[in-house]
Amino acid sequence: MKDVAARAGVGLKTVSRVVNGEPGVTPDTERRVQEAIDSLGFRRNDSARVLRKGRTASVGLVLEDLADPFYGPLSRAVEEVARAHGALLINGSSAEDPDREQELALALCARRVDGLIVIPAGSDHRYLEPEIRAGVATVFVDRPAGRIDADVVLSDSYGGAHEGVAHLIAHGHRRIGFIGDRPRIHTATERLRGYRAAMEDAGLEVSDTWISLGPTEPARVTQAVRQMLSGPNPVTALFAGNNRVTVTAVRVLAAHGTPVALVGFDDIELADLLGITVIAQDAAALGRTAAERLFRRLDGTEEPPKTVVLPTTLIPRGSGEITPA
Repeated sequence: MKDVAARAGVGLKTVSRVVNGEPGVTPDTERRVQEAIDSLGFRRNDSARVLRKGRTASVGLVLEDLADPFYGPLSRAVEEVARAHGALLINGSSAEDPDREQELALALCARRVDGLIVIPAGSDHRYLEPEIRAGVATVFVDRPAGRIDADVVLSDSYGGAHEGVAHLIAHGHRRIGFIGDRPRIHTATERLRGYRAAMEDAGLEVSDTWISLGPTEPARVTQAVRQMLSGPNPVTALFAGNNRVTVTAVRVLAAHGTPVALVGFDDIELADLLGITVIAQDAAALGRTAAERLFRRLDGTEEPPKTVVLPTTLIPRGSGEITPA
């Protein structure tokens, strides 16, 4: 600061005001100070700033899978809100492993992030209670927190699935298959609940052979689709529980001789060109809402934890409007 002050021809206090964004400096003086900083090649020491202020101006985001297209818009929205608040976003993937989620979340806390946004892989988040008491603001997205009270931002998985299955029923289908994610995952169980409710509301029985929950790897989903399409009473329509299931189902149905209706939960790339009917959730709105909630907490709001449920949208494009053969 002494070197900068000497080069700019100002006092130390003026340099301090410019560096910390404080008022009381004319634009011309601020320009001279900044030019002196740039010409000397100096940068602010953020480590020292953290020790002085107690805040790191950084937040952590724990995702399920960074490679999943669904999380791209969500992560970008969180980053934009963080940037608007002068904060840096640090993210990582839990790979749907509860132990890895905990390890990653606590590692971010150890690096003194001011807040966390977590897409849960586990069902017990009491490990975060000491961090929350210590002041780390925490918001959960896509799935609720387990065994703690915390802010949560969700899509309407139940309502979206109900609407998608009701859409298939309205187009004449009575044998509808459901293929979803692992049963321990909140969104999978909510979408299955919506499927069952839509079938019940229409007075339709559901065969156990029409439901398949499990990993979303292509081999498992391919086998499930083929089993539902075989036998004396095959399904005439499918409801895919997420984007990965939809992609595999499209590939299997492309090789199937008889037209089969399909509605997928989550929009996917090229779905408009391929004519795939989907229940779309707004991933960017999820991320933006969660981040805004997080920064309200960081700004000092003390209102009770809140659950926000965002609506989904049915987008008919053709595959969900195929009538039974």
